[in-house]
Amino acid sequence: SQGIIERDETPMEKEIARLHRVDFEFSDIFYFCRKGFEAIVEDEVTQRFSSEELVSWNLLTRTNVNFHYISLRLTVVWVIGVIVRYCFLLPLRFTLAAIGITSMIVGTTAVGQLPNSSVKNYLSEVVHLTCSRILVRALSGTIRYHNKENKPQKGGICVANHTSPIDAIILTNDGCYAMVGQVHGGLMGVIQRATVKACPHVWFERSEMKDRHLVTKRLREHVADKSKLPILIFPEGTCINNTSVMMFKKGSFEIGGTIYPVAIKYDPQFGDAFWNSSKYNIVSYLLRIMTSWAIVCNVWYMPPMVREEGEDAVQFANRVRSAIARQGGLTELPWDGGLKRAKVKDTFKEEQQKNYSKMLVRNGSIG
Repeated sequence: SQGIIERDETPMEKEIARLHRVDFEFSDIFYFCRKGFEAIVEDEVTQRFSSEELVSWNLLTRTNVNFHYISLRLTVVWVIGVIVRYCFLLPLRFTLAAIGITSMIVGTTAVGQLPNSSVKNYLSEVVHLTCSRILVRALSGTIRYHNKENKPQKGGICVANHTSPIDAIILTNDGCYAMVGQVHGGLMGVIQRATVKACPHVWFERSEMKDRHLVTKRLREHVADKSKLPILIFPEGTCINNTSVMMFKKGSFEIGGTIYPVAIKYDPQFGDAFWNSSKYNIVSYLLRIMTSWAIVCNVWYMPPMVREEGEDAVQFANRVRSAIARQGGLTELPWDGGLKRAKVKDTFKEEQQKNYSKMLVRNGSIG
């Protein structure tokens, strides 16, 4: 464990069984007290929503402890690094990003005027790939794609772990996808309205996103057309800090069709790709990204997976999540990423209470 607490993962039943054999004893509360102290000091959920701590400092101020004076020589090196990152790399990257975004809007708008045909689809893919590669260059992206023979195919669903908004660009740099998401305003809204004219992206209004059946229906219609690009979905629903994979929402696995899992793992030594949306707005986040040294990551395309007979959507989602976690060297957690902004549901607390009461009944403590 890299945390400050060495945790015992023994299940509650076995842990309490060590304390007594049959009857309820006051010492039972020790187990719950210890778990409570662990959660207060260092719970396994909230630490996944802060930047990954590095073993050594990487001359960036993004580490959790930030920059502090160590020696004159190291301070001089850090100052030189700041000058290079902010005075040279940032203007260059900003220029490339502006070119990429402008080209994306203009190119997709122009292609969108063409009648539906194979030529339009080809030109749309060229525009998306070209602009995505310009944007990756704007981030000084160094990406290694593994097992390309497993790349998502048309009519399929690509699911990946989610660390950053740039995950979509990282994947689109190597192939085109139909994006799924909520309609936005501002610059993002302009990009969405332009790209959907040239490519069958699936954008939903806020009210539609709440209607799970409507979302599922539209996605099924997309998957049923084998000529359309594979759908790209991030089932966690929020960004996790590059150390773990949290619960996959089952909606993506109720659609049917073939699932193409993809594992994405960033190297934090050169820059922190994680977006803590509860702490930084998108502008601050992009500034941090564009003033880092580089964005270095590995992408693994994994063999396609299909839902097995007798397997429900939740079991299928958990199986896919486990495969992605193993491939990316990530910790697999059963928690909902929605805990980033919400409190633990009462049902989770009640579940632990029910498990304990069943133990007492089973052991004969309660008549």
